[in-house]
Amino acid sequence: MNTIFRKSMLSVAGLAFAGGVFAGPIAHVAAPSTDPRPVAVVQADKPDTSKLIPHGTQGEQSHIDLNDEQTDNAKAIIAATKKAGLPERAAVISIATSLQESKLENLGHLGDMNDHDSLGLFQQRPSSGWGTPEQITDPEYSTTAFLKGLRQVDGWQDMPLTDAAQTVQVSAYPDAYAQWEQQAADLVGQYWNS
Repeated sequence: MNTIFRKSMLSVAGLAFAGGVFAGPIAHVAAPSTDPRPVAVVQADKPDTSKLIPHGTQGEQSHIDLNDEQTDNAKAIIAATKKAGLPERAAVISIATSLQESKLENLGHLGDMNDHDSLGLFQQRPSSGWGTPEQITDPEYSTTAFLKGLRQVDGWQDMPLTDAAQTVQVSAYPDAYAQWEQQAADLVGQYWNS
């Protein structure tokens, strides 16, 4: 096949021939826009804030800087929530609960500092039926156990965060969960689709 004929056929097919190498379809390069109006950029991959905090935050909010382990634990809670087929709001409630209970640290037995036999991200107790110490200190297991309890709360989706968390956890400080709602929502917003 002669070179001129080959170049003509490739040109008809929308392919370029350059130096003996075939390139893909020829891209049309648009001229830069001269429209002075600003363009709004919408990031569709972040969850809607109204789904994360449907009632608004309650009370003064707390915030802590997270280290890599704490961030990984937040991501593990999000992954377990997604695996359970629950929405972003369940992850917000779970992370806020863990922030209150352990500051997102997977706590083992703390000796005299332990609250009874509480362990893990959610300070769940083997003696209360949450699982074995090995299970409770597994982030996926402990999150799944928390979410199982949350699913048993009628109307949890429509409750303020602190009410939903307290119904599952039965804490001596039932209002303390609310202070972590904004940070929990921020973490879910940041990592839900990553």
